[in-house]
Amino acid sequence: MPIERVEIKREALEMFLGLCRQVHPKENIMLIRGKVKSGRAIVDEFLIPPFSTYAHGFSGFSMHMIPFDLSIIGVAHSHPSGYNAPSIQDLNGIYGRLMMIAGFPYNEGSLAVYNSKGEELAFTLV
Repeated sequence: MPIERVEIKREALEMFLGLCRQVHPKENIMLIRGKVKSGRAIVDEFLIPPFSTYAHGFSGFSMHMIPFDLSIIGVAHSHPSGYNAPSIQDLNGIYGRLMMIAGFPYNEGSLAVYNSKGEELAFTLV
């Protein structure tokens, strides 16, 4: 069943956005932990991937270093440019069922959420 609704825990989002601010002007990247049930994704927390790379213009991690964890439902990263739409590289490298992109200045209004096809999804904070 496709994801139709996304709920993000406010404390988790604040942690993600805070880390985006800390690594700026480099890109931040994190894993999204949560659950998907009946077309609804609930985001509980964000995890730092092991051996992740933060640089100007890109961020990444080795998928081979990620432990098997069914609660990882996607990836979140920042765009220091402020533009929160996915790039071709983002779309080709989607990991999981959700992708979140926070654009500068890294606040709730600069966040966009996408499904695995790159279609934007509405989200609410809980």
